[in-house]
Amino acid sequence: MVNIVAIVGRPNVGKSTLFNRLVESRIAITDPTSGTTRDRHYGEAQWNGKHFTVIDTGGYVQGSDDVFEPEIRKQVELAIQEADSILFLVDTQQGITGMDQTVANMLRRVDKPVFLVANKVDTNEKEVYAAEFYKLGLGEVFSLSAQSGAGTGDLLDKVVETFAKPTEPIPDDRPKIAIVGKPNVGKSSLVNTLLGTDRTIVTPVAGTTRDNINSHFTGFGFDVTLLDTAGIRRKSKVDEDIEFYSVLRSVRAIEESDVCMLLIDAQDGVQHQDLHIFSLIVKGGKGVVVVVNKWDLIEKDTMTTKNYEEEIRRKLAPFTDLPIVFTSVTEKQRIHKALELAMMVHANRAKRIPTRKLNDVMLPEITHRPPPMVKDKAIRIKYVTQLPGVVPAFAFFCNLPQYVTESYTRFLENKLREHFDFTGVPIRVFFRKK
Repeated sequence: MVNIVAIVGRPNVGKSTLFNRLVESRIAITDPTSGTTRDRHYGEAQWNGKHFTVIDTGGYVQGSDDVFEPEIRKQVELAIQEADSILFLVDTQQGITGMDQTVANMLRRVDKPVFLVANKVDTNEKEVYAAEFYKLGLGEVFSLSAQSGAGTGDLLDKVVETFAKPTEPIPDDRPKIAIVGKPNVGKSSLVNTLLGTDRTIVTPVAGTTRDNINSHFTGFGFDVTLLDTAGIRRKSKVDEDIEFYSVLRSVRAIEESDVCMLLIDAQDGVQHQDLHIFSLIVKGGKGVVVVVNKWDLIEKDTMTTKNYEEEIRRKLAPFTDLPIVFTSVTEKQRIHKALELAMMVHANRAKRIPTRKLNDVMLPEITHRPPPMVKDKAIRIKYVTQLPGVVPAFAFFCNLPQYVTESYTRFLENKLREHFDFTGVPIRVFFRKK
């Protein structure tokens, strides 16, 4: 276990900016719009050789018209419960507000180290404004500028002194599984159901999740990192800056993952945007499991599942060697099966075939069906080996690599899949001059 530091406060005081500063990366979305951050957002930080986890939270509000207000407040309360130390961020430019008082009252009842942090002290002249916050009765006020980083060192010196848990970095070699798909297909609900807790906000409003949310899931024989992502929409529908950055982060989550669980709404079927997300996964060389969610809402007969699966494979062609599972997150049907398939795909993606075995199997297949002649020239493949790298890739050495056709490349890929089981994994086939 590592020490956890939560950043809390009312909206638009700079919590996400401070979070990005501490984790030294622009992970959390920052925007002047109040309520940009909704979920708890996790990142790894270190100070003076001491490593810890930072939680960014949505702005704590009460009595607003925001449909997300109760859920954001719940996420803040959960973060406070989870944290070992708490950074209470306030805004020196606006002074003490009623909402600051509300948060302060809540934190006085918390039996944990609470650091009152006055943000936006960009100049020495503004230092005097921070003194007002002593009225909140939370002890010393730490002045800083999250934007420039000024003052963060003094704060962190005090924060790490309170750590009671080990501060050495813990290597995370867990499989990373990204939950991706269009908005409102049940991604966050799937994560919450697996974790058995409200790790992310779930509402009927499409696009609720904006940041990528990482959760460690340990149980039922699994030990993985789940990446819950903002839903990816077509560009024509991305008309907010915030949602634009959410899409970028979803793409980044695909890039950072080992395996993607592509959620499809059973009522909608495979649509154009699903195909776009699928192509991003395949181009990235990531493993993939297609999860057809909301299957409980479909009227079925004996052939429904078979026909639906065939239709999915037809639309995803030519890459059809992948697992498909039909789930209902709300009914908790086959959600662990989906995770089992993701782990199977992860193992397939890490598979390494000895060169001798590759040649023993593939050269007879090539002899039985050699490449078609081009310009009266015979193409002779003499040798095959697997290339190093995280994506399974194979090099076939031959005399005329430039003349190997796409159809024959597909034939070799299919034979590799037939003999060595790369289900759910894109593989690369290259031809090189012998």
